[in-house]
Amino acid sequence: MAGPPVSLSARDVGSFAYLTVKDRLPQILTKAIDTLHRHKSEFFEKHGEKGLEAEKKAISLLSKLRNELQTDKPIVPLVEKFVDTDLWNQYLEYQQSLLNESNGKPRWFLSPWLFVECYMYRRIHEAIIQSPPIDDFDIFKELKDQNFFESQESIIALCTHLQELMKAIEELDENQLKNEFFKVLQISLWGNKCDLSLSEFWEDSPP
Repeated sequence: MAGPPVSLSARDVGSFAYLTVKDRLPQILTKAIDTLHRHKSEFFEKHGEKGLEAEKKAISLLSKLRNELQTDKPIVPLVEKFVDTDLWNQYLEYQQSLLNESNGKPRWFLSPWLFVECYMYRRIHEAIIQSPPIDDFDIFKELKDQNFFESQESIIALCTHLQELMKAIEELDENQLKNEFFKVLQISLWGNKCDLSLSEFWEDSPP
């Protein structure tokens, strides 16, 4: 019996995984660093000099992370003790167990793309929680708020459709239910297409 297919990784030059790790993830980190810069005065107003020191520390940690990514350094365990830290480090050990000696340690361009992208976001979170008193700052809040308000018409249209569907669902036959189910699937795929990390990248990329 055939085993599972090999996980997508940035080893495949020109693939989506390669472009993600090579271009998209560093760009996300650069935007995160820029966001911290733009909120420097806010941190000072709320926390004084401690806020400025925290901003510098968070930027330093994110810059280090970006360098590790771009130079394909080994993926390192999380250090800040948090509710999921042990789980992440256990999974990193599992990734290590999948490699042979010649491959060395899990790295950004070697390990599965989905793992390294999720790991990057977890490291962003770690950089923030290691930088009190700004450890509750949401780097992506502005972007999430902006996209939410820009999508209000679509959200209202979708909610209205679902409300009407629920009112009439008992009267639908099997084919009609199937059609409605496929509509919901298409809507779900549309939502994934509008993933912030994807849409922001492709909007900024040259045609």
